[in-house]
Amino acid sequence: MSSTSTLYRDGVRIASGSTDWVALAEAATDGDLAWIDVADGDTDGFAQVAQAFNLHHLAIEDAVHAHQRAKLERYGDMVFCVMRPATYDETTELVAFGELHVFTGPGFVITINHGEAPDIMRVRADLEARPDLLARGSGAVLHALMDRVVDDYAPVAAGIQGDVDEIEDALFSDEHASSGSSKRIYQLTREVIGFQRAIGPLPEMIGLLIATSPDSDSEERRYLRDVQDHVLRLVEQSEASRALLSNLLNVNLTLETKALSERSHAQDVQMKKVSSWAAIIFAPTLVGTIYGMNFDNMPELHWQYGYLWALSLMVLIAVALYVIFKSRDWL
Repeated sequence: MSSTSTLYRDGVRIASGSTDWVALAEAATDGDLAWIDVADGDTDGFAQVAQAFNLHHLAIEDAVHAHQRAKLERYGDMVFCVMRPATYDETTELVAFGELHVFTGPGFVITINHGEAPDIMRVRADLEARPDLLARGSGAVLHALMDRVVDDYAPVAAGIQGDVDEIEDALFSDEHASSGSSKRIYQLTREVIGFQRAIGPLPEMIGLLIATSPDSDSEERRYLRDVQDHVLRLVEQSEASRALLSNLLNVNLTLETKALSERSHAQDVQMKKVSSWAAIIFAPTLVGTIYGMNFDNMPELHWQYGYLWALSLMVLIAVALYVIFKSRDWL
């Protein structure tokens, strides 16, 4: 997939599809707006774009090497912004993170999207439907992209909250099975931490844009503050989810310990019962075995009451053992 470009004048598209990056850079200096979307993996194309628009070498290095943290950096009149868009998979109940790099400067916007979200084509279409916004320049495009990323966070936060609620319901249900619960909580905690890393820097990033926006552009500041408010709510929600997960982990460990103790106690009681009955059964068997040897020098064998004596001895030993084990709560 190759990189694409679109050229705007006063918020209206006047050309698209050009790969003459130098000509686009010249048009940007003449007051038009050039929006270049660099395809993921198009290293050669990005190198040509970076040279034509004279991007700062430090920002170029960050853009070439993905897996950057969310941040906003200024290099003179150029802004380099990294955002971490996220999507929630309902099937696997997992959060997938992408990476969006945005370069903005006088008359140009360069986007590099490492992932499926956000839908840059949709953002472009929405802006083209509002020429008054697009005519405001590259800053409006950056804010629109930032707004789309933040809006896409909402279903992710809802999905995570739903998973937290499911775990909470499972822990306090009668059918609670502690095996695997700790693993699921740890997994969800990792996702929440990843989500916090994605959204955590955004309030400061937006605050920097508000502080550096022209004093005369109050509408732009209101727009940014609205996006910032949404992010702050997501930050608070993610912090609450992480705190709740920590509490749920403690509760689950307590329940696991209690269940293990109960199982151990039940096994101990069962073992005592088995041992007691084994001893009760073994004692008469031992007496019967001894008297069943039929040795000639066993006087009891020729005793008139030997049979009664043997039976009585068996019963007496069995009853005595039963009483002893019963008194010690083994039976």
